[in-house]
Amino acid sequence: MTTVGILTTIIAITTCICMIISLVINGRIKHFPKFWLICLFGAVICLIINYADFTNIIKQLVEDTSINPLKILVFFISMTIMSIILDKLDFFKFVAIKCTKLAHNSQKKLFFIFYIIVSILTIFTSNDIVILSFIPFICYFCKYTDISPVPYVFSSFVAANTWSMLLIIGNPTNVYLATFAGIDFVSYLFTMALPTLACGVVSLFLLLVLFKNYLKQPITKQLDSDIDINKTLVIVNVIILAVCIIMLAISSYIGLQMWYISLGFVVLQILINIVIIAFSTKSYNFIFSAIKSAPWTLIPFLLSMFLIVSCLGVNNITTILANILDRGNSLISYGIGSFLFSNIMNNIPMTTLFAQIMASGSANLAAVYASIIGSNLGAILTPVGALAGIMFLKILKEKNVDFSIRTFIKYGSVISVISMSVGIGVLALII
Repeated sequence: MTTVGILTTIIAITTCICMIISLVINGRIKHFPKFWLICLFGAVICLIINYADFTNIIKQLVEDTSINPLKILVFFISMTIMSIILDKLDFFKFVAIKCTKLAHNSQKKLFFIFYIIVSILTIFTSNDIVILSFIPFICYFCKYTDISPVPYVFSSFVAANTWSMLLIIGNPTNVYLATFAGIDFVSYLFTMALPTLACGVVSLFLLLVLFKNYLKQPITKQLDSDIDINKTLVIVNVIILAVCIIMLAISSYIGLQMWYISLGFVVLQILINIVIIAFSTKSYNFIFSAIKSAPWTLIPFLLSMFLIVSCLGVNNITTILANILDRGNSLISYGIGSFLFSNIMNNIPMTTLFAQIMASGSANLAAVYASIIGSNLGAILTPVGALAGIMFLKILKEKNVDFSIRTFIKYGSVISVISMSVGIGVLALII
């Protein structure tokens, strides 16, 4: 390895360590840089060190290929804004309140209801959106019914990061790896359906075992509340999202790239909402709020990590890693590798790294799907496995719910390891 390669590797490792520290402390140390700023700084240093290959590195960023991060960002942020608009219209809260009334005084029934709702909404929206929308409501509900929120918030987190595997749109890591491998919407669904179903069933069983003592107690105090929604706006936005998903499913057959479809539909959604509001008393604020709430920091974060990984690539570091992973069974090596690397460097940077590793080696589709499973379930092992885990703990802290990193790992290690084993095992049978 050359001196430049060694320096690039050191900077990459240091950047990942500092990024994880930033995510964990999450503003508790004043003036400590935000995670995306750390990644941006690390990318700049890597580019300076690799100035001789600067043109080739930047070319990878803008070239018209499936691994182009700009297309992936447009796709994911567009889909996220579509979901956030529904959230701002209180659609998720409305569904949650209606469903909690079905539980009556049974915690076990309530547990199943929350798990099913979160799972279904995650499939058709995004795991991050569901976590941000549902966790605060669950904390509110449990506070006013005098029950522990622990089994409900954690089961919702597990459901969101398990069922997010089913569709490409469920997680940005799915989008990145599937797009990199040229996997279309329908092919992805057919392959991931059984592994996701198996992991979902196993995780639900494990959650019931872990929290059985909590769920034995009845609900003695009922939450008497409801919420008014603008039915016209909600119905229109649900239809737009549904049609968008259908178009994504047939995108490969009509010759349209998925990022074109998602961008077109989010623009259409915004324009239709503006027209409807113009003829009603509803404020435009929710549209601007939804756009503002989109994960814009994902742009410098993903682009910075892509540039760092590209620098590793021009120094053949990814080729070295590919040679190591390609020696064993691709399902096991890439599955376990992505699962562990997600908790070393967060699952989004891990995804950019593994895409480059696959491009440098001889990885097959089995490796891609195994890496997708690892990137989703790795988020359940520790809270640093995904940005969703950090957001999850932050919300619970703000709501005064006693749920530490240690508690997260205690429950998460059991569920994630067993689910990961089942997911890889089922994938091996069908691929």
